[in-house]
Amino acid sequence: MREIIFDTETTGLDPLKGDRLVEIGCVELFNHIPTGRKLHLYINPQRSMPAEAFRVHGLSDAFLADKPIFSAIAGEFVDFIGDARLVAHNAMFDLGFINAELGRLSLPVYRVDRIVDTLMLARQRHPLGPNSLDALCNRYGIDISRRTLHGALLDAELLAEVYIELIGGRQAHLGLSLVEETAFSGRSVVAEAAAIRPQERAFRVTAEERAAHRGFVEGLGANAIWTRYFETETAEAAE
Repeated sequence: MREIIFDTETTGLDPLKGDRLVEIGCVELFNHIPTGRKLHLYINPQRSMPAEAFRVHGLSDAFLADKPIFSAIAGEFVDFIGDARLVAHNAMFDLGFINAELGRLSLPVYRVDRIVDTLMLARQRHPLGPNSLDALCNRYGIDISRRTLHGALLDAELLAEVYIELIGGRQAHLGLSLVEETAFSGRSVVAEAAAIRPQERAFRVTAEERAAHRGFVEGLGANAIWTRYFETETAEAAE
């Protein structure tokens, strides 16, 4: 399965009020594994950069003056995306700007059902938050020392690592043994499949460990919820 992790930088918060894209960063994954393919585009927004936006990403009018307008890079962007699933953090924000730019050129826009929003995934997994990109990187031990300002490609690279953590990708790699080579994008991509355990692993608890655990739980008091499991154990033993 091919996925594109992407991020954008803009002149503001609302494409319907004239704000435009100024940067797009994309990272390609295949079966949740980075392939090394990336796309990084700066875009002339054809308008001035508000001070508030400049403080976020540091992209000035002077820097963007000689960059291509969106219509000049639209084909490259659309070709890179292809039919891949799209992954972004607070995805409706980025998708809104992408679709606004595509709509101005009468090009097909991307449907919401193609999007995976990592902010929603993070809120499900960590309901107490915080779930900003920086906070998730800190939670998962991902180095963000390079992130002094927002940048679309750097943020997409960091988000790719966060996404793999959110879906349990790193843990899945520990049991991989079957290797299948799949033709993709003009070259071969190695995709690994998890080996099937021949029989369920049995975890055995010794009598000494069971007694020590019971003593610990009993020390919590008669109202401790864990004492209910003793009743279950007694019933199972009588069957």
